[in-house]
Amino acid sequence: MKVLEVEGLTFSFQRGEEPILSDVSFSIKKGEIVGVLGQSGSGKSTLLRLISGLEIPWGGSISVAGKPVVNQRLFVQPEKRGIGMVFQDYALFPHMNVRDNILFGLNKMSRAERKNRLNEMLELVQMTDFAKRFPHELSGGQQQRIALARALAPKPEVLLMDEPFSNLDADLKASIRSELRSILKAAGMTCMMVTHDRKDVDAICDRSFSLSEDSAARKVHMQSL
Repeated sequence: MKVLEVEGLTFSFQRGEEPILSDVSFSIKKGEIVGVLGQSGSGKSTLLRLISGLEIPWGGSISVAGKPVVNQRLFVQPEKRGIGMVFQDYALFPHMNVRDNILFGLNKMSRAERKNRLNEMLELVQMTDFAKRFPHELSGGQQQRIALARALAPKPEVLLMDEPFSNLDADLKASIRSELRSILKAAGMTCMMVTHDRKDVDAICDRSFSLSEDSAARKVHMQSL
C-alpha cells in the first residue's frame, strides 16, 4: 500500500522565479523509511513543508493514505493530513515537562487513551524514567527521542524528519542512528527523512533519493540511488 504519493510537484516562492522544485514525483509504501539527500538550497526542507501543508505548491498533487491532500482544486489543512513532523531543533516546549510535551497533540483522546499512549511512547523511546524532566534537563539525544515520541503519539500516517541529527555531535550520531531506525521499525512507521549526510541514509533508510539541481534547466529531480 502506498501511504505517500507525490506527483509532478512544482514550487517557487514567487511566480516568475525559477522553481525550487520542478516536476517531483515519488511514492512511499507503508512501513518504509525513505531518505532524501541534497545539499543546502536543493529544496529538501521545502519538500517537507509542501507535504505537511506549510507551503502551497504551484502544481502537482499529494496524497496521504490514498486520500488527496493537495491538487489544483483541493488544499487540506496541515492538522488534518495525518502527518507528523520532527524539526531540526526538535521544537520541544521548554515550559512543559516530557510528559506534557508528548501529551500535547492528544486532546481528542479520552483520559485513559492519553495515559496509555503516553506510557507506550515513553517505553518505545526508552524514556519512562524521564517523564517529569524538562527539555533543558535532557541531553541532545534524549531531546530527540522525546521529539520523536511526541510526533508518533497521535499515530500519524507519515512521519517527516528534517535533518534529525544536525544538532548532535559526531560520536552521538553513530549511536542514535541505529536507535532511531529500531524505534521507527518497532512503531511500524512510514517515514521520510531529509539530510545532507549520506551516513544518515545508509544507517536508517530502506531506500533513498537525491535532490540534484540541473544548472541548465534550473530544475530539481528525484533520482533513485
